[in-house]
Amino acid sequence: MTDSKLAIVVLAAGQGTRMKSSTPKLLHELAGVPIVGHVLATARALDAAHVVTVVRHERDRLVEVISADLPGSIIVDQDEIPGTGRAVEQAVAALPADFAGDVLVINGDVPLLDAPTLANLIGSHRAGTAAATILSCFPPDATGYGRIVRTSDGHLDRIVEHKDATEDERSIGEINAGIYLFGLAQLRTHLAALSTDNAQGEKYITDVIGHLRRAGESVDAIPVTESWLVEGINDRAQLSDAAAKLNALLVRNWQLAGVTVQDPATTWIDVKATLAEDVTLLPGTQIRGATVIERGATIGPDTTLLDCEVGEGARVNRTDATLAVFGAGASIGPFAYVRPGTRLGARGKIGTFVETKNAKIGDGTKLAHFNYVGDAEVGEGTNIGAGVITANYDGVNKHRTTIGSHSRVGTNTVFVAPVRMGDGAYTGAGTVVRKDVPTGSLAITVAPQRNIEGWVTTNRPGTDAARAAEESGN
Repeated sequence: MTDSKLAIVVLAAGQGTRMKSSTPKLLHELAGVPIVGHVLATARALDAAHVVTVVRHERDRLVEVISADLPGSIIVDQDEIPGTGRAVEQAVAALPADFAGDVLVINGDVPLLDAPTLANLIGSHRAGTAAATILSCFPPDATGYGRIVRTSDGHLDRIVEHKDATEDERSIGEINAGIYLFGLAQLRTHLAALSTDNAQGEKYITDVIGHLRRAGESVDAIPVTESWLVEGINDRAQLSDAAAKLNALLVRNWQLAGVTVQDPATTWIDVKATLAEDVTLLPGTQIRGATVIERGATIGPDTTLLDCEVGEGARVNRTDATLAVFGAGASIGPFAYVRPGTRLGARGKIGTFVETKNAKIGDGTKLAHFNYVGDAEVGEGTNIGAGVITANYDGVNKHRTTIGSHSRVGTNTVFVAPVRMGDGAYTGAGTVVRKDVPTGSLAITVAPQRNIEGWVTTNRPGTDAARAAEESGN
């Protein structure tokens, strides 16, 4: 049910210069989803009445993602006045006039913060009498962070920035995590009192906490269970750390759901992937995008699947596949390259050093090794010999090849598309198929073999081949 008393403000206006990238920081991916996408998913899980996202740098690219992930989000463009306090001030002004409740402020670069942690924050705040409740944590090293100084009865007294802290205050291990929950009325009052009269010339949301305390209001600070829950991402090293942590959580969750992961350290699973019980993931496997893997399938080792569907009991070995569908009991690899639009039927095979693209391959059909099948349709129970290719490109346009069911395609056959081969037809080894092959026919392109006697000894005198020929009496 929608929480009619909750509004969420997502701060996404930062420039992210430390990422040193042409891609906005919040659009860098983590387990297949942009950083900000994880934050929006958490906001969506809380089912707030309103979500306001504040943007500025690269706003159009961000808004495109935000609108897709959370269509109901209110977009606010931060003006020339810098600082988190100003961002929240503009977000609050964008809320409907009749809204009365709590405002949760979260950062767009904190992707591992989950909905249960925030739900606990909201519940604790509403059960108490504090004007604001914030999250805190105990990181391994608190250097550089604002310390939480508590009153004698355990409430938050003040937040002291590291540079302003005394030695005793710097010894405090609890820091401000930058996640805030305010009652709307108090927040509005004290946002109006914020000033840019500081060294950075910014309005800080942390100053609202100071205003509340000076007004005699109480503020609570709730420590999270693990500091990584509230860690922000500012550079690529932190992105890598967060990715590893999230992946470890995802892998463990799938293991507990009945998936065998032989080597969690080398197995990567995106958040949108779906795996059934008794799936086995071997070392060096990446399950990316919205890949779906059915019961009993084995993936890997050294395999990457992006947005694929893998049927029950299928086997995918040392393969790179994108936007492909593999039927139940199918076998793919090793060393297969499966491009978008490939559909392999049940018990079919795409074997060693085979490349496919935009190809529909029927049940039980086998492409065993060294094939290229692109822009093609192959029926059921057909065997494709080694070295067979569909020559689908004429230099201007792509053309399709159709091969019937229960046919046999000889080694090194070339289909010059567009061309059709009927059901139950054969081709001889080395055939170049330039016209349709009728059902039940054998297609061959035979050139007479010519042997030139004595050619080696005449044209390659002194070679090992010439000596061997001479010694054998030829």
